[in-house]
This record gives sequence, structure tokens and C-alpha cells, in this order.
Amino acid sequence: MKVPTGNIVLKACEKHTLVPAFNIPYIPMMAPVVQALEKTNTFGLIQVARPEWEKFEAKSLRAIRDEYEKVKNERFTRLHLDHVPVIDEDGLRVDFEAIIAEAIDLGYESVMVDGSRLELDENIAATARVAEMAHKAGISAEGELGAVLGHEAGPLPPYEELFASGQGFTDPQQAKRFAQESKVDWLSVAFGNIHGAISGAAKSQKKLAARLNIEHLDRLREATNVPLVLHGGSGIQKHCLLEAVQHGIGKINIGTTIRQAYEVLREESIEKAQENVCNCVVELVSNELEIAGTAAVLAA
Repeated sequence: MKVPTGNIVLKACEKHTLVPAFNIPYIPMMAPVVQALEKTNTFGLIQVARPEWEKFEAKSLRAIRDEYEKVKNERFTRLHLDHVPVIDEDGLRVDFEAIIAEAIDLGYESVMVDGSRLELDENIAATARVAEMAHKAGISAEGELGAVLGHEAGPLPPYEELFASGQGFTDPQQAKRFAQESKVDWLSVAFGNIHGAISGAAKSQKKLAARLNIEHLDRLREATNVPLVLHGGSGIQKHCLLEAVQHGIGKINIGTTIRQAYEVLREESIEKAQENVCNCVVELVSNELEIAGTAAVLAA
């Protein structure tokens, strides 16, 4: 019997290991990600976020689902719907419930709503509606609290200024209330992490090397008592990542690193670009995250 995604992420937290989740902005990237997980005997999520079919070439929820059905290996993978914002990076309202309902109908095995640009009460209400939808379908729901910056138009403030001030960091007391009232299964939090850019020239540039405030993460873990999620995992210093896993992070999102591995070679050859993605994921799980072999532990 297939182990549900929610059980896998819970087990990862209990065992102080990690479920990596790989964003697919270009459909040919999916097969090499699955191949790399198989090669390294690692469990991971295949995921797509709304910006990836709006601003890149993921096409649609259905297109991603259909490709996943061709290449999936449930010893190593599940399909997750990443960021569906209530208000998007361009400041526009999104019909998030319709998108999430479509994903559930298509068989996505966990879903995420991002209400982080809302006031707290509205974010809780929106996330609670999605959690209820997900739970009725027997799957897990992820929410976000705090400002994981990087997707917005225009340049970020200087990173060290953001980190020192704690601007956008998730507030522990708000997180406690959010987890209790929304009934969310996993919570994406901000404690130094940032997203990679998704538009303009910055999307091709090397991502900032972010740091993480582990003491702040400890406060969030104690306040929420749910698996915490690290968005913007590409480019974070290795020692910070490994420490975060020991302090409550059960899932990490990886997008920029593998997207750029694909983009740098796709004009030359799709096959070479796919090989580069596979090698990149093998390097990430084996040497950067040090989690090769988790499939036998988490999905058994």
C-alpha cells in the first residue's frame, strides 16, 4: 500500500532527515529528476507552482500530471502542487480555490496555498478553506506565513539588511495561531531564506547565498508543532541547510539550481540539458543535502 505524502514528511521530521521537492518549470526536466532520485535511492516530491505555468513552460496542471504519470516511480516520488498564491507576485488576486480544486481532481497528492501577502486573519481563513478541501480528499495541505521574498518585481533590499533586521521573518506567536486555526499540515516559514527570481534578467543570475537564523527556527518549531518547510532552498549555505534539518525542517523546495542547469544547455540540446539536471540533482541529494538513500526509510 502506498504511503501518503503527509506520513512521509512527518517521518522525515521524526528522523531528522528531509524530503526535497523539485520544481518543474520546463516539462522535460521531470524525467531526469525522477531518474536522479532512482539512482540515489532518495525520496522526493515532483512539484509545480503557478508561476511555472504562467511565466515559464510547465503549460498547465494537467500537462504536469500527464508527464508525471509517464515517468513516476512511487518508491521515490509523489506529485505536489506548490505555490498557488491568493495575491500573486504582480499584486493580482488569484482564483486559488479553483486551481487547487482542479489539482485535487487531477490526483495531486498534496497542495499548497500561499496567503503570505494577506493580513493574518485573511491568510488563516484562506488556508483553512484549502486545508478542508485537501483533507476531504485525503491529502495534505501546506500554507505559508511570513515573507519569503524574491518573487516580487524589482530588486530585493540588500540581503544582509534583510537578515539583520529580520524583515519578513515568520512571527512565532502568529505561527502558533496560524497552525492551530488553519489546520494546515505543513507550514512554510521565513527565517533568512529567499526565493529565486522568476522574471527579468535576475532569473538567470546566480542566486544570493542566503543564511538561516536557526534560533528563530527553533522558536517556530516549538510554537507550531507541525512539519516546517523551507522555500528558496537553492543557494543556501550547506551548513545552514544541514542544521535546519536538525531543527524542524522536513521539506525543502529546490527550483533555481535545477532550472538554471536546464536553461544553460537547452538551446544546445534538450538531451544534454536533461543530463545536466540529472547530474545536478544527484549532486544535491548526495553531497549538498546528504540525504541519498532516504527512500528505503521514508516510503517503505
